[in-house]
Amino acid sequence: MATVKKLRDRDSILTKEGIIFRVFGYSHPRGAYICDAEYASADIFQSKDPRALRNGGTGGKVFYKFYDDEGWKFVFNNYPQYTLPHKMLGVKVVGIKKSEIKEARQPQKRLKMLVSAEPSDSLVAATLRVLDTSLKYSGLQTENFGVFGSMLHGFHHPDYSDIDLLVYGRKELAKMREVLGDLYSDGLSGFRNEFATPAAMEGKRWRFKRFTVKEFMWHQKRKLIYGLYDNRATRRTIKAEFEPVKDWTEINSEYNSDTTIIHKSWVKIKARIVEDEDAPYIPSVYGIQPLEVLKGSKKGLEAVRVVSYMEEFRLQARKDETVIIEGTLEEVKSPDGSFYQITLTYCPRYYEQTLKVADLKF
Repeated sequence: MATVKKLRDRDSILTKEGIIFRVFGYSHPRGAYICDAEYASADIFQSKDPRALRNGGTGGKVFYKFYDDEGWKFVFNNYPQYTLPHKMLGVKVVGIKKSEIKEARQPQKRLKMLVSAEPSDSLVAATLRVLDTSLKYSGLQTENFGVFGSMLHGFHHPDYSDIDLLVYGRKELAKMREVLGDLYSDGLSGFRNEFATPAAMEGKRWRFKRFTVKEFMWHQKRKLIYGLYDNRATRRTIKAEFEPVKDWTEINSEYNSDTTIIHKSWVKIKARIVEDEDAPYIPSVYGIQPLEVLKGSKKGLEAVRVVSYMEEFRLQARKDETVIIEGTLEEVKSPDGSFYQITLTYCPRYYEQTLKVADLKF
């Protein structure tokens, strides 16, 4: 068992069997963490998906990445000990007790190690150049950043893996997005917005039913956290992401075993965004003022917020914008009272869910 003080979204957990979990969000039961299963050792899981293999870098062992609901199914079918009762929802979720953690891996510590040593390969070198540029123009410090994905675990591939950076804190993220906007506008910076051209979606299967590719591109482009870096040293263009994570001082757990969340019905509404402070994070939370029910129960007019666990809908809308929302209407009941919310999450109607700015003009 590893000595674990506390973890947050995007920190990673390794089990004795070789499963790597990502801590999911900021609200957890006492003595445990709700997680996503991200990777598993080839000793216990193998995938035929050509994207899944992870055997680069200096990690030694071969791992495979889970896609879609593979990780959820794998854990529930083979390692049910890594599930937890979510008392608020009344269901079991993927998660791990602190006593079962073999090793915790934290992105800030890993990045600090990379910065303190000579680059071990071309991707690490490119990552450090991107970080240096970020620090130079933002005025932020190395401790405001972390590294996630395969580089966190040492099995990245220098020729194929991406540059995956985390930005900690709301003010720090706002500053970094401002810097990225400037870099994208500078044709000599080596940075470009990933979603500036249709090439970002070439070869990708589109499944969303209430959300067009054109609408998706429009939203993704203005988020600014998805970039491309032209690595002149290897003549390779590398995806460079700047994922938002809350600073420790910004975390307030909503997990409360005395609260219950009751699924009511499917609903589609038009609403105005009245609060967007937690829009960058998972879950993304938006305060709303409902304007019109387009489909489903009139109780949708009583919803006070949208809670999204879907990465597609982070930073999706801004304060005072009018949006279309389609998802599950829920009632949240606690000893202090109750309210309605619309939740976007993993469910059988995943691709029917939506959160988008209304009446876009292209």
